[in-house]
Amino acid sequence: MHTVLLTIRYDGRAYAGWQRQDGFSTVQGCLEDALLRVFDEPIVVHGAGRTDAGVHALRQTAHLRLPRAFPPHGLRAALNGNLPQDIAVVDVRAVPASFHARFSAIGKRYVYRFCNTPVRPVLGRELCHWVRFPMDVERMRAGLAHLVGEHDFAAFASNPGYPRRRGTVRRIDQARIIRRPHGMDLVVQGNGFLYNMVRAIAGTLQRVGTGRMPPERVREILLSRDRRQAGSTAPASGLFLLRVLYPPAAWIADALYEGDADRSGRAPSSPDLGPGPSESH
Repeated sequence: MHTVLLTIRYDGRAYAGWQRQDGFSTVQGCLEDALLRVFDEPIVVHGAGRTDAGVHALRQTAHLRLPRAFPPHGLRAALNGNLPQDIAVVDVRAVPASFHARFSAIGKRYVYRFCNTPVRPVLGRELCHWVRFPMDVERMRAGLAHLVGEHDFAAFASNPGYPRRRGTVRRIDQARIIRRPHGMDLVVQGNGFLYNMVRAIAGTLQRVGTGRMPPERVREILLSRDRRQAGSTAPASGLFLLRVLYPPAAWIADALYEGDADRSGRAPSSPDLGPGPSESH
C-alpha cells in the first residue's frame, strides 16, 4: 500500500461539511466517489479535521492508502477530472506509511472574513459575513488579545457534549485582525479548535467592534466558561481553513516516486490563491 497526502481546496456552500454522511453531499464523500471511479475499488480518505456545513477550505489535507503506485501528478489530474467544480485537489505527495493527516498535525490556521460596508456586497457575498454597522478594528484587536495562549475555551464551544470527550483547553498561538479595503480578516492559529470555536470568537468580536461590548469583556467571558455569555455563532460563509500545520519531518517521504518527495522537510508549496484570504495574512 502506498500512502499519499492530498491538499484540497473547496467552496463549502453546497456541502453538509467534510465528513461523509448518508443522504448528504459532503467533501469526503465526493473525494471517495472520485477515487472509486479512478481505482474501481473503495478507498477511505482520512481528513485532518471536519469542517462544518458551509465552511470553506484553501488547504484542507487528507491522507489515503493507494492499492498500487500512481504518479502524484497523474492522481491529481484524475481526481480533479472526477470531482465537482467547487472541489479541487491542488497537491498530491508521497508521505511515510506512519503519516496520519489528523494525528500528525500540530495545529491549524483559520481566517474569518468580515465584509464591513453600509451596503450589502453583491459579488462574493457567499464568501464573507456582511456587517452593515461600522466596526472598530482596534477595539477588536484589544478583545482578541485576551484569547492568545492556552485557556479553557468552553465559553466558545457550541457542542455541549464535546467537553466530555477531549476537554475544552486549547492553545491559540497567533491571532490578528487584518484590515482590508471593505472589511477585515480575523486570523487565528492554534493547536486545536473546539466545535464552532472560531465562529463564536468572530461573533463575540463583532459585538466588540460594533461597540456593544467592551474589549475587556472578552476576558470575563473566557473565564466564565459559559457559552451563553459570548456572542452568537457567526455564519459559516465567512470561515476558511487556511492551512493544516505539520512538523517538518512529516513531509520526508519514503522513495515511493522518484523525484516527487520533497526531502528538505518543507511543506507543500503555496498555490496561487487568487483574490480573497491568503497565507500572507
